Amino acid sequence: MKNYTVQKGDTLFGIARQFGTTVEDIKRLNNLTSNTISVGQVLRINEDTSEPTMYVVQKGDSLYSIGKKFGISVLHLMNYNNLTSTTLRIGQVLKLTPSDDDIGSVGDITVVPIYQNYTVKKGDSLYTIAKKFDTTVDQIKRDNKLTSNNLSIGQVLRIKVGEETIGIEECYGEGFEGGGKNYINHTVKKGDTLYSIARNYDTTVDNIKKLNNLTSNNLTIGQVLKIKEVN
Repeated sequence: MKNYTVQKGDTLFGIARQFGTTVEDIKRLNNLTSNTISVGQVLRINEDTSEPTMYVVQKGDSLYSIGKKFGISVLHLMNYNNLTSTTLRIGQVLKLTPSDDDIGSVGDITVVPIYQNYTVKKGDSLYTIAKKFDTTVDQIKRDNKLTSNNLSIGQVLRIKVGEETIGIEECYGEGFEGGGKNYINHTVKKGDTLYSIARNYDTTVDNIKKLNNLTSNNLTIGQVLKIKEVN
């Protein structure tokens, strides 16, 4: 057990990663009811409670129950494990965090790709699919480890549709020091709608509109939306 003094820019997520523990364990030890922390606040940290990174599927498990247990959405579990369906088998090993190869970073920001599954239909080609999702043929081939452009009807492809950006939303104002929340952010791309974005991130249109103070469903390409707070 050790004490840690919160610095400017700190979040519970970042502190938990730094000390190999979990957000929930820090909140429990410090009787926190939210993720809000302030500069100078002293937190008790238990460095002996490492967050598991792998999970072995047990009888009766589902992606929903596993996600609920570890605070991970079904969408993210499918992304981290390259799953094309929600079917699990006993003894299957699941990643609970993205692999290092999947993670990018910009300063203190962690970037994780978000994928959507697409089932190949008659007449599809890598070019038409790439155009539909505003991506590239090379990106689809790389994400699916394809060595040629040949596709088969019914084949399931992983298509990158966005990125999960876990970082600090600065909320400093006059007389305010520290604080901040972690949000998943999404940059609007061609073809995006509030409905499709909400479905991809396992949230609702109303929640997205509320977080971004939107009064209509209209979006513009390049617009950055807050999707939901990261617990």
